[in-house]
Amino acid sequence: MRLYQQLAVSLGVLAVGAAAWLWFAPDGRELMASMGIAGNNDTARPPAGGRGGGFGGAVQVVTAPVAIGTVNDQLTAIGSGAAIQSVTLLPEQAGTITEISISSGDKVEKGDVIVRLDDREQVLARNLAEVALESAARQAEINRKISSSISNLEVYNAEIAEKSAQLDLETAELNLARRQIVAPISGVAGIVGVNVGDYVTTSSEIVTIDDRSAILVDFDVPERFATAVTPGTPVEASLVAAPQKRFDGVVEAVDNRIDPASRTFTVRARIDNESDALRAGMSFDVTMRFPGDEYPGVDPLAIQWDSEGAFVWRMADGASEKVRVRVIQRDPDVVLVDAALEAGDPVIIEGIQRLREGGAVRQANAGASS
Repeated sequence: MRLYQQLAVSLGVLAVGAAAWLWFAPDGRELMASMGIAGNNDTARPPAGGRGGGFGGAVQVVTAPVAIGTVNDQLTAIGSGAAIQSVTLLPEQAGTITEISISSGDKVEKGDVIVRLDDREQVLARNLAEVALESAARQAEINRKISSSISNLEVYNAEIAEKSAQLDLETAELNLARRQIVAPISGVAGIVGVNVGDYVTTSSEIVTIDDRSAILVDFDVPERFATAVTPGTPVEASLVAAPQKRFDGVVEAVDNRIDPASRTFTVRARIDNESDALRAGMSFDVTMRFPGDEYPGVDPLAIQWDSEGAFVWRMADGASEKVRVRVIQRDPDVVLVDAALEAGDPVIIEGIQRLREGGAVRQANAGASS
């Protein structure tokens, strides 16, 4: 193609483009009318109901009202369970086991005798102490009756001997009582680790008793929840090994310090175990829910981005206004943002491409808030 032909084609394309811009731009028809190219009348405008058109240069838009949404704060943690009370029985004295009155897994009551040790020597010592006390008591009584014929010192010594004999008897009875191993709490006995005839010492473990009427679950919580977690706060727990089983409980205690290494603190929850379905040592998945903060919620289509970040267009007094936002949470049907927006504010979701700050806009969707 010759050069003059290329120039002619280029000029023709530019002319068509300029004409199209003048015709469809909001102020183009007024400019053409002032130049005498086209009449500035209503018949030259696109239909008023057309998408993207408007009257008097106003951009036609669709808006959606701002709603208020809540960011629900939730905590999940793994904890280990323990019986509300647990004790391991050890003998107070060394000796040979002569009787075991329970079996593994039995329920025991506080005060029940679990194990008896050979106590023949202690019984003999108690009997001797009883005889000595009886003798000292009689001597003290006689000295008091004849106090007029004996010295006060003799009366006093007899009374001291009586008191000493009484203490010796109490010591003998205590040593005899220590030959019995008694349950200090009510609960369920674990595996009995000894047999009749075994010689045990004060370091020999006899049996463990667990009161599992309730289970205590200790778990670590991030420090940002330090003011939110208080005794009595509800918790929901499930077994790690059986997630379908869920149990309700409450916070029983909160540690008073934050671990500087992990930036966490320990929380203890109590879960009632009336059905006896839980055991000490089980692993729990603990969940706690807290009331969250409220934020304006906008339609996902309203969120726009530029070099400075996210923003939305708000319709105010027939004009478009750019409002900066910080996205807090995205959901399929709403985006929660931190912004200067109020509930019910009309936010533009369609017709955004032609908007400019302070530009005139006209609402096309009937029934939307203005």
